[in-house]
Amino acid sequence: MGNWYVIFLIALAESFIVSLFLTYLMGIVALKLNVVDQPGERKVHTAPIPLLGGVAIFLTFNIVIGVNLLLLEPAQALGFGWIETQVLPYLGDDTWRPLIGVFAGGLVIFLLGVVDDIKALSPEVKLSGQIVAALILVLSGIRLDLFIAPMLENLPFIENLSQAAFKNLQVALSASITMFWVVMMTNSMNLLDNMDGLCGGITAIAALSFFLCLLPGEQYFLCTLLMVFSGSVTGFLYHNLAPARIFMGDAGAMFCGYLLSTIAVLGTFVTGPDSTHISVIAPLLALCVPIFDTLSVVWIRWRKGESIMKGDKRHFSHRLVDQGMTGRQAVEFIYLVAAITGLGGALLVQLNSFGTVILLLQTIGLFLLIVLLMKAKIMTKQD
Repeated sequence: MGNWYVIFLIALAESFIVSLFLTYLMGIVALKLNVVDQPGERKVHTAPIPLLGGVAIFLTFNIVIGVNLLLLEPAQALGFGWIETQVLPYLGDDTWRPLIGVFAGGLVIFLLGVVDDIKALSPEVKLSGQIVAALILVLSGIRLDLFIAPMLENLPFIENLSQAAFKNLQVALSASITMFWVVMMTNSMNLLDNMDGLCGGITAIAALSFFLCLLPGEQYFLCTLLMVFSGSVTGFLYHNLAPARIFMGDAGAMFCGYLLSTIAVLGTFVTGPDSTHISVIAPLLALCVPIFDTLSVVWIRWRKGESIMKGDKRHFSHRLVDQGMTGRQAVEFIYLVAAITGLGGALLVQLNSFGTVILLLQTIGLFLLIVLLMKAKIMTKQD
């Protein structure tokens, strides 16, 4: 286990350094190519800001992972025997296929985002590309299967189906749920990218929460991916904190949402006999801030009879600013909420059923308290 902690630290450090440099480089490239985010009615910044920060995140993640995978065989030849027993099993025949699916789907999301950053795409085109990326994941064997078979077995018409038909129905349902989850989180993180440092910071906090969730289950390879991803994002975040010198753009925000949602599907969050199967919702707690932001914005737009696809300044961060916070204070407040709920998600895998219910109620109560405080402030302003 001690060797894995060394790998985690190396993965985090080298990806942070590479991302730090590549983000700076992408800022220069974006200015030369005039790939910038112009000020506007829904924008907080007042001057053009370079985009392509997401390119640095994507390149760092893939370069660091790729180079280190190539170094596994030479390292094994040099006599690092623990690599053969602790690392290579995670890259066997059953692992390469989903791993290729993860990277292939990520490439589709990344290219879609880059094109959108250079030339704005319609929501329909972006949604279609996201569906294609999610479909690639499903076809590579990555699906949410837990609870689906028991749920189907309780339906009245199931007993009339053959075993093959039942299997096909189970696969279709799990594939649909997986694709919905990936597309939803890809868009949620994209919507959250509305203030300096917000999306990058929340991504890093969620990745760390996932890391803490997966570590007790000894899912060391996924933990390593999370450390590389965290370093890739935090290296960019150094340049993105207010006042931001570069934005991640849709390429970065959508890739962050895609990768977090994918790791949530890949990870096993039931770690022992004392943990409840409800602990599989640990990723929901780690990602509840972008989920809350998306659902609340959609609700507000629907209540006002507006298109849910129309952009506005009604996001979680914008509403905090309307309550009197500065932009930086709003971002720091959301960081704190994400850290609290993310730590709860990390604890969830260790709890029994009673403890799980208490923690979930506590999390719901936290967001209800935020909503009530916002409403009270709005009513005070109106009076």
